[in-house]
Amino acid sequence: MNARTEPAEAEPATPARPPIVRELLLVAGLFLVYKFGRQLATGHTGEAFRNAHDVWHVERWLHLPGEGSVQSLLLHGDGPAEVANAYYATVHFPATLAFLTWLYLRRPAHYVWARRVLAALTAAALVLHLAFPLAPPRMLAATGLVDTARVYGPSVYGPPRTDHLSNQFAAMPSLHFGWALMVAVGLIVATRSRWRWLWLLHPLLTLLVIVGTANHYWLDAIMAGALLGLALALIHAPRRTTTTTGRGARTLVPAEEPVLVGAVR
Repeated sequence: MNARTEPAEAEPATPARPPIVRELLLVAGLFLVYKFGRQLATGHTGEAFRNAHDVWHVERWLHLPGEGSVQSLLLHGDGPAEVANAYYATVHFPATLAFLTWLYLRRPAHYVWARRVLAALTAAALVLHLAFPLAPPRMLAATGLVDTARVYGPSVYGPPRTDHLSNQFAAMPSLHFGWALMVAVGLIVATRSRWRWLWLLHPLLTLLVIVGTANHYWLDAIMAGALLGLALALIHAPRRTTTTTGRGARTLVPAEEPVLVGAVR
């Protein structure tokens, strides 16, 4: 008999959401593992500063624009620097949490994909933080940059020797930028609004903030983008097709997978 393909049996338009308790425990567990892992990289002060000098010289060799050109935009009065510091301190986690919450409620299949990508990106970042401790540019005198959080506030970091809540020598890659870029990519992929490309303003603004506040080098963001690209290449987004519902409205549902029939019937 000749085999033929035909669509699989109809599936629900909206995939089932993963159990919320499991997801909360999973996300909280990943966060705790990451925070604990970052602490393992603390104490490598000498190596972190040697790596910082190397990164600074590599950027100059590559003729990347100086981080000071961005910071100079923030030093015209206290206001711009304070706004940038507040953005750095308060937007990172809430924006990512809001992104995952919206996907969980409105795009369950894309939620699972985005959570896996973020977990892979964060795990790769943790490995690099352990292997390559890096002092941020605000600590490196050779950069001539101002620690805007210390001078203008607000600051999320204490003195490195007494700050037991964060690893300040984990500059590369920048998860501030990596997560912001994933938020934009995820919303562009999961939605079909003509304005969805404006979500790219979030990682662009985040990039200007992390560089202008001297918390990260350009290469920190470039590495985060590269790791995210690798994660996206390995973890594919769910396919979606457009269908028409009542009153001509168009909605997006997961694409059906063809199955082989006929030969075994």
